[in-house]
Amino acid sequence: MDSIRFILDGAVTEVDEVEPTRTVLQYLREDLRRVGSKEGCAEGDCGACTVVVAELDGEGLRYRAINACIQFLPTLDGKALFTVESLKAADGTLHPVQQSLVDYHGSQCGFCTPGFVMSMFALYLENRSPGRAEIDDALSGNLCRCTGYRPIVDACLHMHEYPAPDDNEKRLIAQLRGLDRKQGLSLVHGLSNYHAPLTLDELANLYQQHPDARILAGGTDVGLWVTKQLQELPTIIYLGNVAELRQVRAATDAIEIGAAVTLTDAFAALQPHYPEFDEMFRRFASVPVRNAGTLVGNIANGSPIGDSMPALIAIDARVRLRCGQDSRELALEELYLDYMQNALRPGEFVEAVVIPSPRADVQLRCYKLSKRFDQDISAVCAVFALRLDGDEVADVRIALGGMAAIPKRARQTEDYLRGEPWNEFTLVTAGQKLAADFTPLSDMRASADYRGRVTANLLHRFYLETRSNEPLAPTAVNVFAVNE
Repeated sequence: MDSIRFILDGAVTEVDEVEPTRTVLQYLREDLRRVGSKEGCAEGDCGACTVVVAELDGEGLRYRAINACIQFLPTLDGKALFTVESLKAADGTLHPVQQSLVDYHGSQCGFCTPGFVMSMFALYLENRSPGRAEIDDALSGNLCRCTGYRPIVDACLHMHEYPAPDDNEKRLIAQLRGLDRKQGLSLVHGLSNYHAPLTLDELANLYQQHPDARILAGGTDVGLWVTKQLQELPTIIYLGNVAELRQVRAATDAIEIGAAVTLTDAFAALQPHYPEFDEMFRRFASVPVRNAGTLVGNIANGSPIGDSMPALIAIDARVRLRCGQDSRELALEELYLDYMQNALRPGEFVEAVVIPSPRADVQLRCYKLSKRFDQDISAVCAVFALRLDGDEVADVRIALGGMAAIPKRARQTEDYLRGEPWNEFTLVTAGQKLAADFTPLSDMRASADYRGRVTANLLHRFYLETRSNEPLAPTAVNVFAVNE
């Protein structure tokens, strides 16, 4: 039987006879008694459990902070794991990020401190000269209950001033290459099975044989089904090791993003083409969630409040579906049938999302409204794509999240606007049409009335930014807060 193999503190660790849904945090705290990593929320929100994972990246290494509380242990196979206990040198010398936190008084009650240390550690390794914006992003997934962020930020600003620790990267690279598998990982524990194929054909065949299996990508949703809903997942097929699905392919007319490409890498690939989505990319969840979760996973999950779907629907993205040796393409909006229901057939999965290259004549905006700026679920996510012919609307696509049971276009509003002049009078009627397109719900994020009013206001704001006479600068209106 296969065993899970990864590097911890410079040594190869092998684990077998373990439940496939055992989280990295459970393994660390309960099996290894490495209790520095804390459980604060068990859903990837607070960051107290943050650890760092290293993977081979060409000839070097890539370090990423992730949430240990929702990451399943088998997904560490072939990687290196760093916890807060890993940082101190053998002679007791603290790592620069730790010493900087001490010197700048960044630790308060101490519960969240190990998570901050690990987010700082990943930033330390990946960015030798971070500015305030990069620091804020890196810490967006770590919540401090004592509300003492200033000294933590100060520690980040000064952590590179300390003597650098010994660099063992060459040895670690050699160790990781030694863990390279020639065939996929398979684990059996009681009635539970875990499969991590290496090729797309192997994945497709496995899923045809086990159509009731749970496809696992980053685990940022599936992990919660286990930690919060206590679901049993008898068969898991992990697609994170499939080389074909880890690729981003850019052509003249489209960008294709595979199902195992993380949100971090997908957003980095899309940002130069769609800078209008930059704020949405930065405010999407947190760095550890984006480092683990995948764009296709977010799409396939189909949450009505997922931010990526309205953006991609507005620009007419398509999904490539695979079932065995057969594949087909579908407009992304056609993937969603009803709340948490999709058009996937048994044994069929989303292989990639195909995003068209931007058109120079299309004006695009994306607005996210939430109670917090960072790491918060949208009350409304509104995306508008407009093409004018002079002062007349030649074409328009309006996609919204948080307004219906699925991410949805405002079809009646679009139909009305096409052929109409792009002016204030048209916008009054368009706002009325928009109200007829959706029947939003009231929940903890916003009331139905608020959602309806603010969506009409966002359409008006979009007009003000795109009108021919003295348009407003979009940078002045990209940040909103819900106050109800």
